Amino acid sequence: MLFEEEIKDPSKLEEIASQLRNRILEVVSQKGGHLSPSLGALDLIVAMHHVFDCKKDPFIFDVGHQAYAHKLLTGRWEEFENLRQFGGMSGFPHPKESECDFFIAGHSSTSISLALGCAKAFSLQQSDQIPIALIGDGAMSAGLVYEALNELGERKYPMIIVLNDNEMSISKPIGAISRYLSQMIASPFCQNLKGGMKKILSRMPQSATYMARKFEESFKLISPGIIFEELGLNYIGPIDGHNLEEIIFTLKRAKEMKAPVIIHAQTIKGKGYKNAEGRHEKWHGVTPFDLHSGESLSTSGNIAPTKVFSQTLLQMAEKDEKIVGITAAMPSGTGMDLLMETYPHRFWDVAIAEAHGVTSMAAMAKMGFKPFVAIYSTFLQRAYDEIVHDVGILSLPVRFILDRAGIVGEDGETHQGLLDVAYLRSIPNMVLFAPRDNASLQKALYFASKIENAPCALRFPRGRFMLQEAIYSEEEFEMGKMELLHLSDAKNILLIGYGNGVGRAHFVREILLKEGIDASLVDLRFCKPLDQEGLTPLIQEHRHIFVLSDTYEKGGVGSAILEMLSSQGICKVITSFEVKDMFVPHGRTERVEEMLGLLPSQIAQVIQERIA
Repeated sequence: MLFEEEIKDPSKLEEIASQLRNRILEVVSQKGGHLSPSLGALDLIVAMHHVFDCKKDPFIFDVGHQAYAHKLLTGRWEEFENLRQFGGMSGFPHPKESECDFFIAGHSSTSISLALGCAKAFSLQQSDQIPIALIGDGAMSAGLVYEALNELGERKYPMIIVLNDNEMSISKPIGAISRYLSQMIASPFCQNLKGGMKKILSRMPQSATYMARKFEESFKLISPGIIFEELGLNYIGPIDGHNLEEIIFTLKRAKEMKAPVIIHAQTIKGKGYKNAEGRHEKWHGVTPFDLHSGESLSTSGNIAPTKVFSQTLLQMAEKDEKIVGITAAMPSGTGMDLLMETYPHRFWDVAIAEAHGVTSMAAMAKMGFKPFVAIYSTFLQRAYDEIVHDVGILSLPVRFILDRAGIVGEDGETHQGLLDVAYLRSIPNMVLFAPRDNASLQKALYFASKIENAPCALRFPRGRFMLQEAIYSEEEFEMGKMELLHLSDAKNILLIGYGNGVGRAHFVREILLKEGIDASLVDLRFCKPLDQEGLTPLIQEHRHIFVLSDTYEKGGVGSAILEMLSSQGICKVITSFEVKDMFVPHGRTERVEEMLGLLPSQIAQVIQERIA
């Protein structure tokens, strides 16, 4: 379904918005996805497409999970059926998918910087094009936003920033009066008056400007966006983000101003679907659900490692008042919400500010506390310098809990947790370890709490471990010590697993056993420091060595082992079943692993071919 002509007809916009809502609900209820953000931003996007041509004036989304309506309005109605499916449509805007998607947008708080870059390019090209950024109020908590706003206020490039305020109001709307003030502030008369006042004030002698300047200050106070005005930006709002007529009026006025403009629009997350309307975090990203009852259709009875982490850390915190922690805008996603509710003075959500969170916990470690930093593997990348400079150099005992490590499935390439071993292993003083199942995760957390002279990071997968039960006896963690789970008499094949890779190795070994092939199995446990004393003789005794880990091959676990052997002058061929040098696309985890050749059956087949 195409809307190129209809979207320009004001009389058809309400019907278009209704069709878009129904389509989003239809598909997301079946396939899962980001529901409430896309429903909440829908009217804003419809109005943007009515006023602007996104092929001329680029739309820049922040974050892209609110952009489903944009996808549907740009020729992807049928393709939307395969949202977030392997080989299908991405859950985020992506230039490879459509020329209407200016930039990829999986992580937050990048839109204003991107829009500013566009505006600079348009200026150099002497073009009248205008970038339009749509940013949520949650993304406004990141420092990158204010770095961009600071420069924009100085440079004054023409661009429009639509602030989608769906959770915390910058100011409380005051019904008809608020709408009237917003339209008044957007009107040419008002903007001309403000501009005229500045010219008059600049020409008046200092002694005559006191009353005039007081009037200007009072004028600015009728706008709740005084912070933006002080940064040198034009502010309009708040407006009703679901009133198409009001949004269109405001966008047109902002377009005419040819200056940097922030439009503050108040919206309701989940708008149009009663079950999801309001501040309900569970409707932000959903698995398939019944459209009528709103009940999830997921039948998984597995205990997620996130829940094990949450419950275990709570038990530890009850006994040890030195344990503190932070997360970055993901309290329920990381399991930190339980601790924040129980001990609100010891556990904090710092919003989308990973770098700040890490540095603040470095100070707490210096003060004798035991900080736990719970952040998704892919989001911790944004705090790399702070890990190096503020934690690593002083070797402070900050505990990094990396949720969503490995293949994450439908969220795709912007969210795959594959880089953490490579980017943390190179940091001096850093300890890296990983549990293989829920039982060893508990032991790993207790071990982490006892580390006193070094930072550490432990990782676990999204959803569940491959080993859902404690199949092997669980030894306590000991610094830098591996665990030998099975030693074959033949000593022909050695499977070395790390973290969730232990479960993969276990199932590979079971397949090989059915073929009459026995293999030794090691849980590496520590990627840094490696157990040189235990690992080296095992590798030398076995003919074929295979490494299994949910990490990138470059800089990964196999590389660490080869570096260890090289330092001892040992030359050994090691085959690594880690992810090759590529950005991994979205799709159901099992389907993505099949594409990568990482299913246990595929690995077992390769091993049989190698040893034949």
